[in-house]
Amino acid sequence: MIQFNNTEIAFKSKSKKELLHAKYLFKSIEKPWLVKFGSLMLVVAIFFKIPIKWILRPVFNHFCGGETIFECESTILALGKNEIGSILDYSAEGNNKESDFEIVMLELLKVIESSKTNKNIPFAVFKLTGIARFALLEKLNSSQELNSEEMLEFEKLKLRIDNICNAAFQAELPVFIDAEESWIQNAIDMLVVQMMQKYNKQKAIVFNTLQMYRHDRIDFLKMNIEQAKAQQYFIGLKLVRGAYMEKERERAKNMGYLSPIHINKEYTDKDYDKALEICVAENNLISFCAGSHNEESNALLVSLISEKNIEKNDKNIYFAQLLGMSDHISYNLAHNGYNVAKYVPYGPLKSVMPYLIRRAQENTSIAGQTGRELNLIKDELKRRNYSEI
Repeated sequence: MIQFNNTEIAFKSKSKKELLHAKYLFKSIEKPWLVKFGSLMLVVAIFFKIPIKWILRPVFNHFCGGETIFECESTILALGKNEIGSILDYSAEGNNKESDFEIVMLELLKVIESSKTNKNIPFAVFKLTGIARFALLEKLNSSQELNSEEMLEFEKLKLRIDNICNAAFQAELPVFIDAEESWIQNAIDMLVVQMMQKYNKQKAIVFNTLQMYRHDRIDFLKMNIEQAKAQQYFIGLKLVRGAYMEKERERAKNMGYLSPIHINKEYTDKDYDKALEICVAENNLISFCAGSHNEESNALLVSLISEKNIEKNDKNIYFAQLLGMSDHISYNLAHNGYNVAKYVPYGPLKSVMPYLIRRAQENTSIAGQTGRELNLIKDELKRRNYSEI
């Protein structure tokens, strides 16, 4: 059984200065009131155009690779030396202008082009809200009729998605399309499946994302498997627990419909692990990435790989965690020969702010997440006999 508590392996690439910086960062975001107040102040600062880069920079440097692909190169190289890939995530979202959508698409094409000469980039990734108006996706999701202007906008969106997926197909680089809020997810699923049907005939290039905190995702997964078998294409999946829990529950309550989110974490964990079992059982059809900071789920996948006599480095199975988090999982898995990648967000600091706020809120809201990170860092500082802990 794999052990994730080997801090010597987990933090072998970190200097004392980097460990102390991480310690102070996680101690700060351990306080919910501070995260809530800080998030509000950042929104206010941006609205009034108050310079905030100096405030965000320490957090940005921990969770992000840089503001450009070039600035990410040192992070990519450092991870690569430890047999960990980098998933460059241009974290621009919530755009509303066609010109912004084109900029995001061109940036994604640059990432795909970079992968041709860099073996340490195993995947590309993007959000539909980076290349499409949220309101358009919401209207598509509810099957409302589009007007002529919206139809033109939709055609441009489909062309952008196809350009990205075609470039990934040509480069043989799998591309993740992230999951988002439930009230636009059906539209996203529809578009992703269309791309799978087109580009996944020989192997999985286009990957959908399943948020397993939704109580309908196991049935959705089973339906996808039946459809792929019937239409003869491969499935690409990224499995995550989910990132919009509070927003989902609040909207459901305010609008008077059943929340799509499981009533507690236990059910989410159960469905996540069930999805792992299904994907491993369908290893010849499904290529998947287990995006998880949960030790038990990662250990389960390790066991499933062993039980099914699948090679540790089977190209159809990847583990992934976010940059700046759960290094004890990532580095110990990679050290033991499994395929591992880190999500490396990048982009202009102001544009990445929504991502940084979510990371802080996620660490605060998930029971034990910040405490676990802190304790591991402290253990490594003690192991190195540093007195300042």
